[in-house]
Amino acid sequence: MLTCIALAALTAAPLGADTPASPARVEARSQDLLAVGVVHDAKMSIHVSRINDNAPVRDAVVTVVLRGTAHPTTAQIDGSYALETQDLALPGAAAVEFQVSQGGAITSLKGTLDIARAAGEAEDGNSARQLWWWVLNFGVCFGVLWLISLRRKAAKA
Repeated sequence: MLTCIALAALTAAPLGADTPASPARVEARSQDLLAVGVVHDAKMSIHVSRINDNAPVRDAVVTVVLRGTAHPTTAQIDGSYALETQDLALPGAAAVEFQVSQGGAITSLKGTLDIARAAGEAEDGNSARQLWWWVLNFGVCFGVLWLISLRRKAAKA
């Protein structure tokens, strides 16, 4: 009986309600370059490096094509590039193209960015219905166990 109550208490709290959402990440490669973008809310921090020696690419112009729109980036002091757009806040998968222009050469690096839902947003519209379904199931189990114990007590008497 105590086990049924403990299981009911565990299912009453939504799982993962207090866990923060991890940042979305995209990685794109070419023969010479590697671009890694990390998204926090509507901001992306982009690190571009050379594959052969892992040296950061500081003297380039980086443009990010996201959801069909080209977005210019801003060079940062640490050698990374920053992008801020509301397109990064939209959930779902999106093709990302990093266009790195260095000297006279333009290199295109392509990857896929999968932005998860916000931490407080429900994954499914039926989650409340599922919660009540589990509560009902545990209630029925508890009721059946209670009836069995009553029958056993009556049989002993």
